[in-house]
This record gives sequence, structure tokens and C-alpha cells, in this order.
Amino acid sequence: MKKILSYPLSIIFYIFYGLTLLVMHVVQWLCYNLGGYAAHHKSVKVMNGLLVFWTRILGTTYTYKGHENLIQNVPLIFVSNHQSMYDISPLEYDLADYHPKFISKIELGKGIPSVSYNLTHGGSALIDRKNGKQAIEEIKKLAQYIQKNNYSAIIFPEGTRSKNGVPKAFKENGLKVLTKYAKDAYVVPVTLNNTWEIEKWGKFPMYLGAKVTIQYHKPLKVSDYKFDEIFELTEKTVKSSITA
Repeated sequence: MKKILSYPLSIIFYIFYGLTLLVMHVVQWLCYNLGGYAAHHKSVKVMNGLLVFWTRILGTTYTYKGHENLIQNVPLIFVSNHQSMYDISPLEYDLADYHPKFISKIELGKGIPSVSYNLTHGGSALIDRKNGKQAIEEIKKLAQYIQKNNYSAIIFPEGTRSKNGVPKAFKENGLKVLTKYAKDAYVVPVTLNNTWEIEKWGKFPMYLGAKVTIQYHKPLKVSDYKFDEIFELTEKTVKSSITA
């Protein structure tokens, strides 16, 4: 019965989700060109709020833990496991006050309404995985950007989605560059659980009733650790609370 019900609900979800991406692409363009960064940032928060809201059609619930661990007015590097494309909006919406930027593969910078525009105009780093020099330079620019403005970066060091919730080994390169050039930053380990369940049955029909949790762990001041120490501790902390 649950899977039968998921067919019409999935159709309704995709309609609203897709329309939001199309409409908010235009809204983002208007905000960016008429109001600059500040207006564009607000439009992105609205967009992500809507995208999260539409997942509730599928019975998805969200629980956030550890907000008390987040520090204001310093650059932050959020390091998270990666389970699904549905990791992005709940994180970006919840962390809007910290102006989060992403490290994303360059292919996502074109062709996806709203998503591509936000990545290319919102300050994120678009990296070419086949060009190590370009990737390092883009991540360096992002690190210097968050350092200067006390913004934040979100990085998924697994490099790709786990899809079944079981974490993969973390890759160190992206975090290493971020911590090198954002010396005043704090690393915040983040554990995501159950976003993968939204696509447990595939892209259609969608799974109903995923119970997503997002936990922000105690920040680690970059300058207090050697890189190997902070990398090992971050990976251990993130994975310690994964329930898959």
C-alpha cells in the first residue's frame, strides 16, 4: 500500500520540485542583477526552503542537532558525509546565515535550472576532476573567500554519494587546501542520516517517510591541529554517528 501511494505523491512532488527550480532560476537572475549578492543570497534561501518543503509531500521529516556548536563571525568549513542529492537543500537552507558555498564538480555549473546559476554566481568552487591544478586553484580561491568574509564552505570528502548510507573513505585534498588558505577557520564535522532513503526505491517512485537527521558536531579550530590530526578526527567524528 505504501508503495502504491508513493506513485501519485511522487508525481506531485516532482511537479512542485521542478517548477520551483524553473521559477527560482528567474528569481535568482533578477535578484542577482538588480540587487547583487545580498538579494541573490536571500533568493537562494527561499529556493532551498521550498525544495525542502516539497520533500514533506513524501512524508520526509528533518531533525537538526548541534546548533549550539556553531560559531558566529568566523570562517567555517562544514565536512559532511554524502548520501544523496537531497543532502544539499536542507544543509544550505539551515546554514543560510553562514553563507555556505560548495565544492562541486564543474559539470553541475551548466544545464540545471537554479542549481547551476547558484553554483556559478553564488561563490562556490567548480572543479574539474580531470584537472588537478584547476581544482586546487578553485578551492584555494574559495578558502580565501570564506576567510575574508567569514563565510562557510561545505565539502563532501567522500567525493561521491554513498547511495545506501554506508560511508566511503574520505579524500583529503579538498579539505587540505581549504584549511591551508582559511587559517582562521573552524572545521565542523557534520553527520547526515537517511537522506539516501528518499531514493531508496529509485528516482520513481520515491520512498515515503524518510526520517532525516543532520548533526553538527563540536568545531575544531584549524590552527590548533596539524592537518593529519584534524583530518583523522573529522572523519572519525562524522562516521561515528552514521546509523546505516
